Amino acid sequence: MKDKVVVITGASEGIGKALAYQFAKRCKAVVISARDSFKLQDAEADLKKINPGILSVVCDVSVEDDCKKLIDATVTTFGRIDVLICNAGMSMRALFNDTDVSVIKKLMDVNFWGTVYATKYALPHLLKSQGSLVGISSIAGKKGLPGRSGYSSSKFAMEGFLETLRTENLKNNLHVLVACPGFTATSIRDKALSKDGTVQGESPRNEKVMMTADEVAVAVFNGVVKRKRDLILTANGKLTVWLNKFFPALMDKIVFNHMAKEDDSPFK
Repeated sequence: MKDKVVVITGASEGIGKALAYQFAKRCKAVVISARDSFKLQDAEADLKKINPGILSVVCDVSVEDDCKKLIDATVTTFGRIDVLICNAGMSMRALFNDTDVSVIKKLMDVNFWGTVYATKYALPHLLKSQGSLVGISSIAGKKGLPGRSGYSSSKFAMEGFLETLRTENLKNNLHVLVACPGFTATSIRDKALSKDGTVQGESPRNEKVMMTADEVAVAVFNGVVKRKRDLILTANGKLTVWLNKFFPALMDKIVFNHMAKEDDSPFK
């Protein structure tokens, strides 16, 4: 990986920043992007302590032109792209019946269209380098989660998009990895949207029992090195996918009951 150039969206904190550290320690260059310029500058300064080949680009992935500028800046500076990690994402928590449609659209714009836009401009370079396209998805992209209609929808869409690209490029040696962490101790739940689009605030889940962003980043790095197809990073996640394949009605009940136990759950 020492000569590789890596692009990571949503890299100012959480899983994205952890990914940037893992790749920065081993790769030639890492390009990080996020909407928050101040957090992005802080992340860039931290990363340059271990790798001078760090470039930060302010980018709102829901804006197509921002994604084009991100890819153009990478190629202009480093001449190539070997890995694109579509990590930028946001969540929600509310019953669909109570949710403003604008909330669903916002999640689709970031989680799905952000992946599409970045991939559209990076793909010619990834094909040239026979590189890796990585989508940070979720078990919510395998099983619809109650109270997360927009989040599950966006992750299902992301996975369908990436699976299609993998199949289209079977003869082009493009590596496509879909990584599905379990619940991870990051700020994504603190920033999740409520039914009217406002930020929900404090996480309803116990962060202490979740996997860490660093654990996710190590697994994704190894998945890129080994050119794996899929990563499901928890035993519960693997069990959920397996049971849902053979016993979907049972899994509906299990998932409902599990999610209903959250503090202030929107359903019981």
